[in-house]
Amino acid sequence: MTPRRESVLSEERRRDAALLGVTIVVSGLLMLGGVTLALTADGGTDGVNAVPVDAAAGPRASVTVQAPRRHRVSLPLRIAIPRLGVRARIVRLGLSGDGTLEVPDNFADTGWWSGGSRPGEPGPAVVAGHVDSRRGPAVFFRLGSLRRGDVIRIGRRDGTVVRFAVQRLARYPAGRFPGGRVYGATRRPTLRLITCAGDFDRSTGRYRDITVVYATLVARR
Repeated sequence: MTPRRESVLSEERRRDAALLGVTIVVSGLLMLGGVTLALTADGGTDGVNAVPVDAAAGPRASVTVQAPRRHRVSLPLRIAIPRLGVRARIVRLGLSGDGTLEVPDNFADTGWWSGGSRPGEPGPAVVAGHVDSRRGPAVFFRLGSLRRGDVIRIGRRDGTVVRFAVQRLARYPAGRFPGGRVYGATRRPTLRLITCAGDFDRSTGRYRDITVVYATLVARR
């Protein structure tokens, strides 16, 4: 092995060692569109630590989340999805007392998981939204009709807009949600939109499936 190759591998190992390992579990979304994450803040603004998860809550997945960054892009405030006619606020979502991700109070709002990447930073920025309410369709009601190439715009606090293009959609049984694939670290800025789907199970008060939209950054302005 050449000295240059050894140097490159050493740098990669140092970078990998700087990443934080967390365990994420996602259970079925409630009728209100909630996403369950087994995460808790470690006292910093961006880091997360693993917390114990009851086996009954759902499958576990070991996920690597990128380490805190010194220079952060501006916070997301708005989302627009022209194909769906969606224009909505993005509210900041933290964790509830039991370690699960909060959900937007308003069915017309979306929510960004503040423990992950901000839209435009390397890594997955995760935005969740309700699919419906007792009064009718909610903000992500038609999320499953998106197609490859459809544009998603995220407006940020500093006035900049980042555009993402849909790469693919996937629908997973709630009990087999691939947390590592959805929340795992990516080198490029990516976006995940999440809502519930499928039949509503009245015995559990949850939907049977989860829809995830995978998108990648295409432009900033």
